[in-house]
Amino acid sequence: PYSVVSRRPQARMYSPTRAVLLLAATASGLYLPGVAPREFLDGEEVPIKVNKLSSTITQLPYDYYALPLCRPKELKYSVENLGEVLHGSKIQNSAYELRMGRSDFQVLCKVHLDAAQAYGFSRKIREDYRVHLIMDNLPAATRMISELPNGKTVQMYDRGYRLGFMGSKEYPGTKPNTAYVNNHLRFIVKFHKDESFVGARIIGFEVEAFSVKHTYKGTWGVDAKLTSVPLSPDLPPQPMGAAGEYIFTYDVTWEESPIRWASRWDLYLYMGDDQIHWFSILNSLAIVLLLTGIVAMIMMRTLRRDFNRYNAEEKEELQEESGWKLVHGDVLRPPVMPLLLSVSVGTGTQLLGMAVISIICAMLGFLSPANRGGLLTATLLLFTLMGVPAGYFSSIMYKSLRGTQWKTLTMLTGTFYPAVIFLIFFCLNLFIWSRGSSGAVPFGTFVALLSMWFCISVPLVFVGAFFGFKQPLKDPPVRTNEIPRQVPEQAWYMGTQFTMLIGGVLPFGAVFIEL
Repeated sequence: PYSVVSRRPQARMYSPTRAVLLLAATASGLYLPGVAPREFLDGEEVPIKVNKLSSTITQLPYDYYALPLCRPKELKYSVENLGEVLHGSKIQNSAYELRMGRSDFQVLCKVHLDAAQAYGFSRKIREDYRVHLIMDNLPAATRMISELPNGKTVQMYDRGYRLGFMGSKEYPGTKPNTAYVNNHLRFIVKFHKDESFVGARIIGFEVEAFSVKHTYKGTWGVDAKLTSVPLSPDLPPQPMGAAGEYIFTYDVTWEESPIRWASRWDLYLYMGDDQIHWFSILNSLAIVLLLTGIVAMIMMRTLRRDFNRYNAEEKEELQEESGWKLVHGDVLRPPVMPLLLSVSVGTGTQLLGMAVISIICAMLGFLSPANRGGLLTATLLLFTLMGVPAGYFSSIMYKSLRGTQWKTLTMLTGTFYPAVIFLIFFCLNLFIWSRGSSGAVPFGTFVALLSMWFCISVPLVFVGAFFGFKQPLKDPPVRTNEIPRQVPEQAWYMGTQFTMLIGGVLPFGAVFIEL
């Protein structure tokens, strides 16, 4: 067996200045943090791992071996982080055997399916499930040719490969509404060689899926030979739906590429993702900017009109309040539910801090795409650590509203909204678990989330609330009247319920268009 050659620096003691320079040099080289390149020698085994099955129709991921696909002799699970578990990833070894630089045709296995297994297989094909593979920490990609409105063609990539397809007139030799399985895979592995290291580094992993109805002569496992090899376009596809035997095969093609290892993830930035609707996102941003501009314009015109009237009036007439002066003595009056308002402000600050720091870390490259689930793990940890600003700002808000139930406020800030989200999450997880999906969160992960919540987030909220209540308040800009001003009876369309309904129509419309 061959050994893997890995370039790893030896451990040394660095001064702070030297450590900063080393970090800057690493960033300038575009190497992803926490990931080291790996070199493969000629003829060395290149393992392929299986991840999951996913669909944009059902949004329910499944374990790769939830279907009767070819299995290795012994299943080995890779260590997964919290984000991978929540995403439904389940990384395991596979039965594929690849050797560096060896291009050959291989029979993966032959499986016997009964009627129930064949029906489950065809159902996954009808639901447009895709298979996700991993080679040297790179996800498999399918190359597609897309035609633009101006007539030009552009090359795009999509993650994974289709489990199968439905027969139609576009595919010769197929029957409409019949599922066909992609039982032959062509791996196109791109590698890069350089004088600075020994061996080759993998920089691309493409998969081309085909459906071939394999036939053979002889006794399987003894002297069987496939009569459908070499493959040709005139071979009929393999239908899926009836009980019987199905043969899975694959071949490998190696291509040398000038792309360096540090730039191998650039390919995935140009993938065609069905979940991203750029037009809808821009449309939502335009609606938000338009509404903000309209509200600002109305407020500016109203204030300008009031100021002009005040400047034109005599001193005796200024004694009568009008315009915005009618409400200046009631602006800072505490609302009906100051406790809920303060809790909402604290939790909003917690979410805002989490989002800002996550975006900054992603922009700086600390959340590498090679670290699967790293973004979700980072956001959960940041939300937990943002308990200090949540308690601080909620206590300041509650103190300014002259509240006295500071213990209740602190406990609700740390538990109210997270408890609502956790309850909804738990109920949805029950439905996902009932469908047998790998996206169902296991019990151990629930324990980990609860531990992060009660052992880290809630105590940090109390720490922030302690400093917030000790903070002295600034003098209010205006004095609040002792007696509230009577609000005149308003028209029906100025009521709370109707205003809430109208205020939510535009955001709902933007979300509805995007989905």
